[in-house]
Amino acid sequence: MAGCKMRDHPMNPPADTVLTLRIAGMTCASCVAHVERALARAEGVRAASVNLATEAATVTVAPGVRLDALLRAVQAAGYEVVRERHTLDLEGMSCAACVGRVERALTRVPGVVEASVNLATRQARVETTGGVPLAALVAAVGKAGYGARVASGAAADGGTARAAAAAAEERRLRRDVTVAAALTAPVFVLEMGSHLIPGMHDWVMATIGHHQSWWLQFALTTLVLFGPGRRFFAQGLPALARGAPDMNALVALGTGAAWLYSVVATFAPGLLPAGTVHVYYEAAAVIVTLVLVGRLLEARARGRTSEAIQRLLRIQPPTARVYRDGEWRELPVEQVTVGDLIQVRPGDKVAVDGEVVEGASWVDESMITGEPIPAEKTVGSRVVGGTLNTRGAFSLRATQVGADTVLAQIIRMVEAAQGAKLPIQALVDQVTMVFVPVVMAIAVLTFGVWLAFGPEPALSFALVNAVAVLIIACPCAMGLATPTSIMVATGRAAAMGLLFRQGQALQRLRDADVVALDKTGTLTVGRPELTDLFTTAGHTRDEVLALVAAVESRSEHPIAQAIVAAARTAGLPLAEPQGFEASPGYGVGAQVDGRRVEVGADRLMARLGLDASVFAAQARALGDEGKSPLYAAVDGRLAAIIAVADPLKPGSAQAVRALHALGLRVAMVTGDHARTAQAIARAAGIDEVVAEVLPAGKVEAVRGLREGGRRVAFVGDGINDAPALAEADIGIAIGTGTDVAIESADVVLMSGDLAGVPRAIALSRATMRNIAQNLFWAFAYNAALIPLAAGALWPATGLLLSPMFAAAAMSLSSVFVLGNALRLRRFGAAAADAAVAAGGDAR
Repeated sequence: MAGCKMRDHPMNPPADTVLTLRIAGMTCASCVAHVERALARAEGVRAASVNLATEAATVTVAPGVRLDALLRAVQAAGYEVVRERHTLDLEGMSCAACVGRVERALTRVPGVVEASVNLATRQARVETTGGVPLAALVAAVGKAGYGARVASGAAADGGTARAAAAAAEERRLRRDVTVAAALTAPVFVLEMGSHLIPGMHDWVMATIGHHQSWWLQFALTTLVLFGPGRRFFAQGLPALARGAPDMNALVALGTGAAWLYSVVATFAPGLLPAGTVHVYYEAAAVIVTLVLVGRLLEARARGRTSEAIQRLLRIQPPTARVYRDGEWRELPVEQVTVGDLIQVRPGDKVAVDGEVVEGASWVDESMITGEPIPAEKTVGSRVVGGTLNTRGAFSLRATQVGADTVLAQIIRMVEAAQGAKLPIQALVDQVTMVFVPVVMAIAVLTFGVWLAFGPEPALSFALVNAVAVLIIACPCAMGLATPTSIMVATGRAAAMGLLFRQGQALQRLRDADVVALDKTGTLTVGRPELTDLFTTAGHTRDEVLALVAAVESRSEHPIAQAIVAAARTAGLPLAEPQGFEASPGYGVGAQVDGRRVEVGADRLMARLGLDASVFAAQARALGDEGKSPLYAAVDGRLAAIIAVADPLKPGSAQAVRALHALGLRVAMVTGDHARTAQAIARAAGIDEVVAEVLPAGKVEAVRGLREGGRRVAFVGDGINDAPALAEADIGIAIGTGTDVAIESADVVLMSGDLAGVPRAIALSRATMRNIAQNLFWAFAYNAALIPLAAGALWPATGLLLSPMFAAAAMSLSSVFVLGNALRLRRFGAAAADAAVAAGGDAR
């Protein structure tokens, strides 16, 4: 899966295996020879044949050869193995142990590079090479005892298939819980009521009868176990037979043992030792009911964790008003093609990405960028599908439709991030793979110890405590601890205009020590603007600006364009200049409305015999700010000093202060002269400056900042930032930048606001705290309660944990983890800013 580290895994074929690898980058027969030699030298390769026309390598390998060794051999030769990515929807998984079993089954399929299974999303993401049939993947999952089907993809079908499946599962659980509760209630009242309610026992004996009461409990409990509770036996017992027990196996063993013991006590009491004839129907029935209740609560909570995707899917309108065959028609958005003319009226949602060709309006883009203020759109402006037209009307020309729209790309990014595994999950997976077998061993040991050393009736005590161990130790919470937090956090981030393209960035961003910022377009606006204009006596700002802009309108220089833009923004009329002249190294001049206007450096003023020392103080101040002053003369008299620069974005300095509040150092990497860079750094409050860096040198700059073991997050927006974004520990791209930069980044800020950087870091830290809380609860809960369930407190206190309370506690553990993860839904821009203001908390 994208962003996941490839794990070593043996394929262990029973005999030599023939693999097909698709190779990218081959151009000639020499390439073929290089790849063949590289593969032939790999250990365990019997034969290798490469076909240039099909761009495929056929490799015969000995048993036990690792696929990743072949991939490394090809990469070492300078080529790449093409990988295909597939997503499978899974059924039947219930705990973290299931995750490991499905992953193992998939990675054993020849040609599978990597498989990653997510318990929260019930999906597997599989990387293959050589055209592995999807049927082989589905069959491997089926052989492991689970169901699988190829996912249609939320972006493709609107998420309806997955949503419908989740809704159907929730309905089945609700029905099963209702039936189980209705059948369990009489059993609980008959058995526990006799112990808790005075006179209840005598009433039961007098009206129903002792044995008749047991028969009734047997009938009701049997209906519970093999009706609503059938799922535990149908999935758990086959898993046990395969030697791969899961949560269902624990529940089936625990409730089945209690039921079977009770059946013997009811119908063949002579088979049991004297004094041990008791029934535990209520324990079996209540356990099944409580576990089903827990699963129902989990299903509802999982639905809330995926709300972010559903919300994104609902953003795009179902229809668009398209100009076809000489008239405006309301068409399904799926029928819109590139180049179509689309009409957007006040209050309409923009159907697809496009460019405004007529009209003007203000568009609310908050659902995409997280920015609350509507953006002005005029002819030539880009608009994004799913955004809301607030007022005014315009027509747009469709430029991206379907899977190519920004919204579709966002959905793919969020889905990929939600399905990702963090590095911390690897430890959880290793633990949970052995957890269930260890629990079963502890349960057997508990049974044996109580049977050998427990008080009479020892057999009853042994059974009750062994069942309690089996039930309380179900590792559901462990499997849900990490993926649910990731799902909620990445969905919440998307609503804030922060896209984690890689789920792993959630963990890595938390560990950043230095945030390196590109200057142009990231810290600054990215284009020159008129920043200062001081006039001499007898001249006004508007007068001088109109004259200078008229002269500069004949120049294509960026500084000239900035002056012209400032005059037009001020609404000043520009006269037509006459006799325009340019003096390289000095400046420009022309006649404007009969007046001689000259604009240039101080050396031009000196050549004209004008003393510019009257602006000495302003010139020094501008120089300290890294700005190069220009002078204007009108009719042979000094008129003004002017400065044009690329100014800081509004909020850049505040964003830097926020990063400092999080305990981070901030660096700036730029190709500007050191003096200009230092001036910008002083204005923004930046700690370190790496100036006069060529585009190719930004990678070295990142490496330099990493010295001393520091982890670097690089923020940029341009094509020349892409290598640095890829080199950094975490690459953060400004979403208003280029596609190349965005594709190279781990995190994308959909707006150009740098405040998104400290917010993303604050969210990363909040998410990792949330995951740590979940894992602590899941592991500490089991570590503390398994001994209690085994009866560790009995010698000192005489207390035992009832299997019913064990089932309630087990269900509560999963619900607690899900509820804790859902707290991240309240994390918004305000919460992020508050976290920043508080110092970001510990990492």
